[in-house]
Amino acid sequence: MENEKISSKAKMLIAVAALGYFVDVYDLILFSVVRNPSLKSLGLQGPELLNQGLNLMNVQMGGMLLGGILWGIYGDKKGRKSVLFGSILLYSLANALNGWVTDLNTYAILRFIAGIGLAGELGAGITLVNETLPPSKRGIGTLIIAGVGAAGAVFAPIIASLSSDPEWWRTCYFIGGGMGLALLLLRLGTFESSMYSHMDAGVQKGNFFQLFSSGPTFKKYLYCILMGLPIWYIIGILVFSAPEIFKGKITAGDAIMYCYLGLAIGDFASGALSQWLKSRGKAVLTYLFIAVLLCAYYLFGMAEISKLQANSMITLLGFFGGYWAVFLTYSSEQFGTNVRMTVTTTVPNFVRGALIPISLLFKFLIPSVGLIQSAAYVGILCFALAIFAVSQLKETFGKSLDYTE
Repeated sequence: MENEKISSKAKMLIAVAALGYFVDVYDLILFSVVRNPSLKSLGLQGPELLNQGLNLMNVQMGGMLLGGILWGIYGDKKGRKSVLFGSILLYSLANALNGWVTDLNTYAILRFIAGIGLAGELGAGITLVNETLPPSKRGIGTLIIAGVGAAGAVFAPIIASLSSDPEWWRTCYFIGGGMGLALLLLRLGTFESSMYSHMDAGVQKGNFFQLFSSGPTFKKYLYCILMGLPIWYIIGILVFSAPEIFKGKITAGDAIMYCYLGLAIGDFASGALSQWLKSRGKAVLTYLFIAVLLCAYYLFGMAEISKLQANSMITLLGFFGGYWAVFLTYSSEQFGTNVRMTVTTTVPNFVRGALIPISLLFKFLIPSVGLIQSAAYVGILCFALAIFAVSQLKETFGKSLDYTE
C-alpha cells in the first residue's frame, strides 16, 4: 500500500483543484478583509461596521449553505467535473460584480450569489481527488488542496494593502473575479472520476434525503458537520472580531492574513500528522485539544499585548484550527460513491453556514456578558460538540471508497 504511486494525471488534477480552491478562498475571505473600507464607502460607520459586516457574512454563508446542497446533488447526479466548471463561473462573475455595488442591498444579493457559487468548488475537487488517488495517498492530495487554498486568504489582504485608495476594495473584487475566469481554461484538461463513471446504472445518485433515511446514517452525517465547528468559530468569531477584541491593535486584514497563514501551514501539518499516525481521528483530536488551550489564552491571557504578539497568537491559533484537510478527507471517506459528492460539498458548507447561528448567539450574548465572555461561551459549545463528534466516528484511513450506500 505504501508503494502506491500517484499518476501524472492525478497530479494534474490535484494542481487544478488546489489552484481552484486558492481562488475560492481568496474570494470567500475578501469580504472579511475589505469589510470596513467597503462599508465605509457605502456610508456606514461606527458600530454598524461590525453589525452590518456580520449580517453580510451571514448572507454569504446562507448562500453557501444552499449552494452546498445544490452543487452536491448535481455532482452526484451529473458528475464531479461539471461542478468544477459551473461553480467557479458563478462565483467569479458574482465577485467581479461586487466591485460595482453602490448600496447595501445589492452588496447582500451579490454576496449571496457568490456564496452559492463558492459552495461547489471544494467539494468537487476533494471528491475527484479522493476517488482518483490510491487509498494510502488520499490524505496527501487533500492536504495539498487545503494548504494551497488557505494561502488564497493570505493573498487577499496582501492585494488589499497595495493601495490606500478608499475605493481600492472594488479593484480587489475585480482581481478575484478575473482569476477565477482565467482558471476556467486550466480545467479543460480535467477528467471525470472513474469510480463515478463505472457506478452501476441502477444505483440511486445524489439523494440528499438518503442521508436522513436512518438513525446511524444521519448521526454519522451530523458528526461530520459538528467536527468542523471550531474551525469557523476561530475564523468567524475570534479572528473576525480581532480588531474589537484587541481594541484596534490589529486590523481586520492583518488578522485574516495571519490566521490563514497559520491555517495554510496547519493544513499541511495536520495532513502529514494524519499520514504519520495513519489515523484521521487522532490527528483531529490532537488539534482540537491544543486549540482549546490557545483559545482560552487568546481571550483571557492577552490583555496587554503588542501588535507583534497579537499577530503571532492569531497565526498560532490559525495553525491549530487548520485541520480542514483532515476534516474533509475524514468526512468524504465516511460515505459511498453515490452520495459522496453530496456529503463532501454539503458538510463543509453546513460548517460554514453554522457560522450564522454561532454569530447570532455571539451577538445575542454580548449585551449581557460582554464581548470576551460571549466569545468564550460560544467557543465552549463549539469545541464540546466537535470533540464528542470525533469520538463517535469510525476510523477511515486506508479504507476503500469503491462502494455505494
